[in-house]
Amino acid sequence: MFPLLGIVAGLLAGLLGVGGGLVLVAALVWLLPLHGIGQDAAMHAALASSMASIVLTAASSAFAHHRRGSVLWPTVAWMAPGLLVGGWLGSLLAVALDGAVLKWGVIGYCLLAAGQMVFGRTRARDGDVVPAGAGMTAAGVGIGAVSAVVGIGGGSMTVPLLVWRGVAAVRAVGTSSACGVVIGLASAAGYALNAPAGALPEHAVGYVYLPAAIGVAVTSVAAAPLGSRLAHAVGGPALKRVFAAFLVLVAASLLLQ
Repeated sequence: MFPLLGIVAGLLAGLLGVGGGLVLVAALVWLLPLHGIGQDAAMHAALASSMASIVLTAASSAFAHHRRGSVLWPTVAWMAPGLLVGGWLGSLLAVALDGAVLKWGVIGYCLLAAGQMVFGRTRARDGDVVPAGAGMTAAGVGIGAVSAVVGIGGGSMTVPLLVWRGVAAVRAVGTSSACGVVIGLASAAGYALNAPAGALPEHAVGYVYLPAAIGVAVTSVAAAPLGSRLAHAVGGPALKRVFAAFLVLVAASLLLQ
């Protein structure tokens, strides 16, 4: 199941710039108890394992977008320091929260993000816009922190932010993928190093369940470039509708869990 999830995560990473994190969290919450992980730790383990796998998934997606000229590296450089700090702090907060609180936080986040993508206003594109400056670093702190708490690569925040700043949708997706690598590194480290002793059974580092993280990452790396090609073939408005529908489905899955 983990490699199958990796294929879905990779496609979503390339198509939407989200690293597949939200769908991974929803699926892992169902699957991890079957591997001996208690319900009280399942949500934390799902979030942590998702963040660990996102590192390679987002890296593969970012490379595919980079080859097509769709990653705004100056913007990534401005956001990276904030993403590192936010990802680490967010993981510390998540470790301290109850699993049920985290679950409802993910559900609420999915619905809010979907509403923003459908009803939010965007600026008209202004040529080759490359957002930069301290404001992007500050935004990175918030994006990193929220991403760590809900187990995502930050695409559902980074993409709307960049589109609002005037970046074309496909470039926003590519840039978001690169940012997801930074978020994944900081968050996964936080979940691994700050979990209570013996939080999970064997084959785990802190809250990161290695069979899930590795199994997902191996196939997602191969699937992400295909998602990137799809993103370049689909128009911006269509991408937003797909994005919103995806988020609502994830929320519904968690409600049924």
